[in-house]
Amino acid sequence: RFCLPLVLASLPTMATAEEIAPALQDSWGDFWLFRFFVNAAGYASIVVPGFLLIQYFKRRNYLETGRGICFPVIKSCVFGSEVKSVHQEDGSLPPRAEPTESSTARQVFKLLFCTAGLQASYLTWGVLQERVMTRTYGATETDPGEKFKDSQFLVFMNRILAFTVAGLYCALTKQPRHGAPMYKYSFASLSNILSSWCQYEALKYISFPTQVLAKASKVIPVMMMGKLVSRKSYEYWEYLTAALISVGVSMFLLSSAPNRHVSTVTTFSGIVLLAGYIIFDSFTSNWQDALFTYKMSPVQMMFGVNVFSCLFTVGSLLEQGALLESLRFMARHSEFTAHAVLLSVCSACGQLFIFYTINQFGAAVFTIIMTLRQAFAILLSCLIYGHAVTVVGGLGVAVVFMALFLRVYARSRMKKRSKKLPPGETPVQKV
Repeated sequence: RFCLPLVLASLPTMATAEEIAPALQDSWGDFWLFRFFVNAAGYASIVVPGFLLIQYFKRRNYLETGRGICFPVIKSCVFGSEVKSVHQEDGSLPPRAEPTESSTARQVFKLLFCTAGLQASYLTWGVLQERVMTRTYGATETDPGEKFKDSQFLVFMNRILAFTVAGLYCALTKQPRHGAPMYKYSFASLSNILSSWCQYEALKYISFPTQVLAKASKVIPVMMMGKLVSRKSYEYWEYLTAALISVGVSMFLLSSAPNRHVSTVTTFSGIVLLAGYIIFDSFTSNWQDALFTYKMSPVQMMFGVNVFSCLFTVGSLLEQGALLESLRFMARHSEFTAHAVLLSVCSACGQLFIFYTINQFGAAVFTIIMTLRQAFAILLSCLIYGHAVTVVGGLGVAVVFMALFLRVYARSRMKKRSKKLPPGETPVQKV
């Protein structure tokens, strides 16, 4: 007797639930934390079986007992040659070749070429990154258009082109004999794709200038971690520059005006994603530094990391069914296709310019060029996308970049001084 009135009374509620459920599903599906765990589960479906296979081959002592057609592949992936080279002084790249008979005009031309290449690649990359993640495609007078939401697909596009470029470069040029076990690249690859994903996702919650400043200030957590974990000591100028960077970033973040554009409001999600980017990116550089103890070139490193990056991202995209959806989005919007391809080209070319610049002019010159690039990127973003920056915010940006240039200058002076020290003395550890 009570069932019929109960069912009739619940019909409006059920109908409302049917209308609300898709909205809730869409909101949860677009929420960054949900997407992060979904992506991580996709990577785990590849990492866990791979880890079990590596442990199996090591327990069986496959290097001594293995035979057959698959032996060279398994040996290269699991064991490598296990021959390490002497760790180089800068910890990441081979010593640059000093010009002997090169004219000053030739060196100036090379420097201008490197500067133009880096600025063009990464400034274009930054502008396109903000365009893809914050603006709609296909908007008309009657249709508001749609945004592209899958950051992982953009990471895949960047990595597949970088993998192709590095592979062609390794095939066409002479490279050192490779000795590192291939599976060791997967650690740097995982952290690299996660840091890139966090970087793209953060633009949904914070402005591009805020992201650039936060990336410039990652020296602060690096110093804190070195002090607490490794008991490293630093020079006074390192503490001074770190303090200036934190003051400048605080001035910029706290100077939001009431009429400021909504996209420039720093949210908690954006801060968490930026923190994730800094953590994952710091791990990537440190792990790659450890891998360079094997005899390899930077392009071999680029190839090895991007092999696993392509494997992880395409596997996760296929498991989620997001690859076909992203391709359909590309088919619907030709403008997005052009932006995604150009984004990947700039990313791959930028990596090659990085290697060439450091090899020709050293890390100090490269750091100055990239610091200028960050300043130009903020200016371009404000001009193109209309981000409002107050006077106090502008002063904060100036303080940050002044501190960065001061840091480069002081580090170069310390490096010159350390070369003049007696053999028994060692300089203070630097970040």
